[in-house]
Amino acid sequence: MKIKSFLARPYASIVHSKVRKGMATAVADQQAIMQYLIKQGSRTVFGKDHNLSQVKNYEDFKKAVPVRDYEAISPYIDKIKNGEQNVLWKGKPIYFAKTSGTTSGAKYIPISKESIGNHISGARDALLCYMAESGNTSFADGKMIFLSGSPEMERVGGIPTGRLSGIVNHYIPRYLRGNQLPSYETNCIEDWEVKLDKIVKETMSENMTLISGIPPWMQMYFDWLMQRNEGKKITQLFPKLQVIVHGGVNFEPYKARLIDSLGGKIDMIETFPASEGFFAFQDVIGGAGLLLNTASGIFFEFIPAAEIHSDNPKRLSLGEVKVGENYALIVSTNAGLWGYSIGDTVRFVSTDPYRLVVTGRIKHFISAFGEHVIGEEVEYAIMNAAKDHAAQITEFTIAPAIQVSEGLPYHEWFVEFEKQPANIAAFATTVNNYLRGKNIYYEDLISGGILQTLKIRVMKKNTFIEYMKSIGKLGGQNKVPRLGNDRKIADALKPWVM
Repeated sequence: MKIKSFLARPYASIVHSKVRKGMATAVADQQAIMQYLIKQGSRTVFGKDHNLSQVKNYEDFKKAVPVRDYEAISPYIDKIKNGEQNVLWKGKPIYFAKTSGTTSGAKYIPISKESIGNHISGARDALLCYMAESGNTSFADGKMIFLSGSPEMERVGGIPTGRLSGIVNHYIPRYLRGNQLPSYETNCIEDWEVKLDKIVKETMSENMTLISGIPPWMQMYFDWLMQRNEGKKITQLFPKLQVIVHGGVNFEPYKARLIDSLGGKIDMIETFPASEGFFAFQDVIGGAGLLLNTASGIFFEFIPAAEIHSDNPKRLSLGEVKVGENYALIVSTNAGLWGYSIGDTVRFVSTDPYRLVVTGRIKHFISAFGEHVIGEEVEYAIMNAAKDHAAQITEFTIAPAIQVSEGLPYHEWFVEFEKQPANIAAFATTVNNYLRGKNIYYEDLISGGILQTLKIRVMKKNTFIEYMKSIGKLGGQNKVPRLGNDRKIADALKPWVM
């Protein structure tokens, strides 16, 4: 046993024990965090605007702090950009995490000296819990690749600004720097394909033991490795590979193809990171759901997903949530986000301890006909249909077809297959039936003769890579929207329909 893996054992045991103890105090920890945020926030511009000094409990908090998205909080961000201090949180942010917006363009999410630890410790705790649970620490001695954004930063209002993954890259412990790949110079390359080519060259002959990244871009890395090595599977190229860390999107649609590319059993750890905070991680090997990070400077609220667009939605604290219900996730943080809707929906699979799964995006849904179909439902439908028809999905997106030349309107699915089903029409029927069973409103529209059975458009190979390239969002932390309530993406994909 080498020194790094040897020293990791006692550290993993300490962190694992702390995480376990935190499960029993989750609700109390959340209350303490809320009170801490209120006390600190009352001295800020935001706090004075919202009378935080008068807030005594959660009911007061809900009355004082409205739920808001980035567009609503951006006037405060603009004040920070203009050099003002004590705006959303004490002092000034130490970073802005720059992330792509849908309606607002680029978003600048503040990170404070108090909140940076949440981003760093989340991934660390996930790995240490894995070590403690599995007894496997030897991967700490090998090479580890983190498929991330560039660590180079610009300055916005005098504040260092960049992708979250690039910011966190600066905090990798010195003792692990020698294990980290790709090189700093390669990581700074902005063009994803140029960068990926360099990553493949740098890692191909290394002793890789851990690979981390967003599943679609991890798959692209695997594809390039196999193309350059006569189709050899990843475990053949990296025989000592032990751990895959993934997050950022629902893993299920990518799982079958990634496992096939690996060519052997590898332990997998799922995480739930975002620019706004590191929210949850898989604390048990093979366990269902991700453990909510309840003691790390973030106060969580939950709004039943069906109410998120209402004028006065019901807001619930952690102790009020129920298993099986779909909630929009709202956060207030020690970086100065207040009642902030991050855009994700979650569903608890357990409340003892609090474990959840990510079910979709608030803005990614189809309800052109009142069906309100969400990401979790379409992913369930297509993944189960793929199993039934021995198919393998690379990527997909869906749009409503309202103005049709003949017959009833329908949902139009644009699907890129790694392995195509023998009968596309039968596959479409199976997907349709699974979706009918998952969404009662969709079922009513089909059985009531308002919609016809969904249609599958088979896409050319690399369609979604080419599409993301065409809009300047290839690689990094960018993701293909699975659902759209309009035809914007659907119309752009037409050149790639087979």
